[in-house]
Amino acid sequence: MKIGLVLSGGGARGLSHLGVVKALHERGIYPDLISGASAGAIAGGLLAKGLEPDEILEIFIRTNFLKYVRPCFGSSGLFKIDRLEELIVKYIPENTFESLKTPLIVTATDLYAGESVQFQQGELARPILASSCLPGLFEPIYFHNRCLVDGGVLNNMPVEPLEGLADYIIGVHCNPFTLKNPPKSTREIVARSLILAVHAKTKERFNKCDLLIEAPNLGDYSLYDLRKARELFILGYKYAQNILAKSPLLA
Repeated sequence: MKIGLVLSGGGARGLSHLGVVKALHERGIYPDLISGASAGAIAGGLLAKGLEPDEILEIFIRTNFLKYVRPCFGSSGLFKIDRLEELIVKYIPENTFESLKTPLIVTATDLYAGESVQFQQGELARPILASSCLPGLFEPIYFHNRCLVDGGVLNNMPVEPLEGLADYIIGVHCNPFTLKNPPKSTREIVARSLILAVHAKTKERFNKCDLLIEAPNLGDYSLYDLRKARELFILGYKYAQNILAKSPLLA
């Protein structure tokens, strides 16, 4: 049975994906295919390379991401994230989809064509960056004659690329639609608005998953708070353990 894993976008909350995957691995469940958008594309790329969830967590904890982000005043975003390519290539030096141990499909959004775009061959780092490029906050990534922004704009739960390829689809969603605390900054309001804009389509995609894992307490965390990386990891891990224990097929 081929197992497909879908990893949603969700900023820092995407670190909970790593805890979920650790729980899957402990039950001997290793996906045959991974589809990801935004934070899910970043986590998916490192997991597809063959790095263990705990290893990836430590990378995020010890990395100063501010070193790789540059302001771009008067441009089409507040910051440039193109230098993050260096960081991706550091851990995936081959920089190709073909070099990955597990096939990966990355979803981004073509801002001009108004359509979702999938990448699964050739250069790896720039499609991952494009998939994570929150519009308004980050300058778009230009790649293959396309102007690309965050994959979550049109598809934050990219199940479709796995349909017909996987026999069993596990969806991991880290952007709960309910919030306990109001957004505290302009960037959080922009991100929250984006989540609500794709709300209906994302819920439709939940129904295409054979198993959905969505830790409800993730809504308590900011999309940008990487300082709580370990906390988010543990939250995803413990919630997934409980869900997997109740799943007849995967128990």
